[in-house]
Amino acid sequence: MTIGIVDVGIGNIGSLRQALFGVGWDPILVSKPEDFSEITHLLLPGVGAFAAAMGKFSQTGLVETIRAFADSGRPIMGICLGMQLLATVGTEGGDAEGLGLVPGRVLAIGAKRGLRIPHVGWNEAHQMRPHPVLKGIRDDVDFYFVHSYRFLTDEAEHILAKTEYGDRFASIIGRDNVVGVQFHPEKSQSNGLRILDNFCLWNGRC
Repeated sequence: MTIGIVDVGIGNIGSLRQALFGVGWDPILVSKPEDFSEITHLLLPGVGAFAAAMGKFSQTGLVETIRAFADSGRPIMGICLGMQLLATVGTEGGDAEGLGLVPGRVLAIGAKRGLRIPHVGWNEAHQMRPHPVLKGIRDDVDFYFVHSYRFLTDEAEHILAKTEYGDRFASIIGRDNVVGVQFHPEKSQSNGLRILDNFCLWNGRC
């Protein structure tokens, strides 16, 4: 397997690469359409605003390339903003079309009394159904989150895990060969590393 990490200046590439090295993988960076022919798995990290990130993908010609990669059946994982970009549409920075790989919308976390925004820190992921990327991960373990927006899926069956922060939101999603995690697995110690390793070993079938 050859693991690719999308690098268009919107993700925390260094810590993710180091985490993958730590579990035995040697990822490569992909930043233009021709790079995608070399890889079997695609990681889509991201920080910042939804609209700006999709703008970067458009400028670099990667929107249709990522969609074609997904259509090929090869595994894709979105991380943090990268998970949100899998949606149909996002509202951060103004309404913007997403990659449309998992139907849904990305909306701000609702402000509630005593609730700090952004949601930062360790929180539990309550698994809704089994999936190959969750192999060996005990239910209700903690992962490390940093986000102000949440993914609302159109279909409940695409939610693999939920997390409580004011309301329950989808913290792991999956549809066919595409998965997304709202937390940062590269910062989530052994359980996060296990998820990354599971993804790299996954053939894209459930």
